[in-house]
Amino acid sequence: MNTGPARGMRDFLPEDVRRRQYVIDVIADVYQKYGFEPLETPAVENLETLQGKYGEEGDRLIFKILKRGEGAETGQADLALRYDLTVPLARVVAEYRGKLPRFFKRYQIQPVWRADRPQKGRFREFYQCDVDAIGSTSMAVEAELLSAAADVFVKLGFEDFQIAINHRKLLNAVLAQAGVPAELHGVALVIMDKADKIGVDGVRKELGEKGLSAAIADTLLQQLSGSPPADLAQWMTEQSTRLNHDGQTGIEDLRQIFALCQSTSAGAHLVLDRSLARGLSYYTGPIFEIRVADLAGSLGGGGRYDNLIGMFSGEAIPASGISLGLERILVVMGERGMFPAAVVSTPADVMVVQWFANRTDLYLAFANELRQAGVRVELYPDAPSEDGKKIGDRQFKYASARGIPFVAVIGGDELANNTVTVKNMKTGQQVTVPRSDVRSTFVEQS
Repeated sequence: MNTGPARGMRDFLPEDVRRRQYVIDVIADVYQKYGFEPLETPAVENLETLQGKYGEEGDRLIFKILKRGEGAETGQADLALRYDLTVPLARVVAEYRGKLPRFFKRYQIQPVWRADRPQKGRFREFYQCDVDAIGSTSMAVEAELLSAAADVFVKLGFEDFQIAINHRKLLNAVLAQAGVPAELHGVALVIMDKADKIGVDGVRKELGEKGLSAAIADTLLQQLSGSPPADLAQWMTEQSTRLNHDGQTGIEDLRQIFALCQSTSAGAHLVLDRSLARGLSYYTGPIFEIRVADLAGSLGGGGRYDNLIGMFSGEAIPASGISLGLERILVVMGERGMFPAAVVSTPADVMVVQWFANRTDLYLAFANELRQAGVRVELYPDAPSEDGKKIGDRQFKYASARGIPFVAVIGGDELANNTVTVKNMKTGQQVTVPRSDVRSTFVEQS
C-alpha cells in the first residue's frame, strides 16, 4: 500500500510543525498589534457560495464535494472545500452584519484547497494568513494593511522584499484605451496575470484566442510592462491627463497610498508595477503583491474588493485585504536558513534523567516544577532496572540525538542535598546547583 500523502498534500513532522507555528505566531502577533481580531470559518462551504467569485479560471480549481447517496453516482456536487479566506469572510460579514462593528478588522489563518498542478512552493492544500478591513473606502486602510504585512516580513528576518502595487481601475483604463471591449476586461486581466507562468508569447497567444487582435496585445504588453517610472509623481501627473475617469481615480488612490506609506514600514519597500493584474475577478481597486528576488511568484497578495460582500448582502460594503502565503514563506526561509536554531531542532530545553529505579514520581514532580517556571521539559520515560545503571549509555545518548541542550540529574548526592546536576550537552560542562536555582542555570549556560 502506498503510504505517501495524496499528490499536492503533505505530512508535517515535528520540525516542520515547529517552523510553521513559529511563522504563524509572528504573523498573528503583528496583526493583533494593529487591532485585527481572529476569525475562523468552516473548511466546507456551499458550492454556490464559492462559484462565480473567482472568474472562470478560478472556478475550475474549486475542489467540489459530491452529494451523498444517489447524487454521488451522477457526479452532482453541492458543497466544496474552501478556495480562499476572502469569500468566506464576505459571507460572514453579510450573515452577521448586525453583530459586527461598522469597521470590522479581522485576521484569519487557516488552510484552503485548490485543484491546481503542484509545483515548487505551490500545493493543493495550503495555509493562507489573511488580514482584512471591512467598512471604509479610505486609502488609510491600504496603508495599514501594507504596513502590517511589511512588519511581518521584517520580524521574520526578510530584508529584500518588495511590495508591488497597481490599481484595477488604472488597468481597466489602459485596457479601454487599447481597445479591449469592456466585457473582456476581466478575461484580459486574468491572462495578463499569468505572464510569469506562460511568458509574453503565451499572453499574446491567449489574448488572440479570446478574439483580441495582435495590435491590441502588443499595445497592452507595451503599456503594462517596463521598469517603474523614475519620477513617480511626474508619471502620475502625465497619466491623469491621458486616461478616463477610472484611470484618474486609480492614479489618485495610488498617489495617496504612496504618500501615506512613507510614514510606515511599508514605504521603503513599495514600488509601482504596471503589469500587476491579480487574476481574481472580485478586485475593484488597489492591488498588491509581496515578492523576493529568488522566488517565482509572490509571498503574498491582495487588494480592494468593494463589491464582493454586496453579492451576499445586497448592500455596498467596502473592503480590502492581503493574504500571506505561509507555504512559500516557509520554503524561502528554509532555503535561506532564516529559522532560529531552537525552532528548527530543539523539542525541549532540558531532559530530566531517571536515575533511581521505581522513583518516577520524583522526576515527574521535578519536571512539573520546571514546566511551571516556563521551561520546556522532556522526561525520559524508562526508569533504569537498577539505581543509576546505564545512565550514560542510554539516556544521555537519547538527549544528544534529540538535540536537547541540557540534561538534569537528581542522583543520590543531589537528593540528599536538595540540588540538581545540570550538563550542557554542547560543551560537556556540568554544574551542581540548588534545586530552586536550576532554571537560571539553563539561561546562563545557553
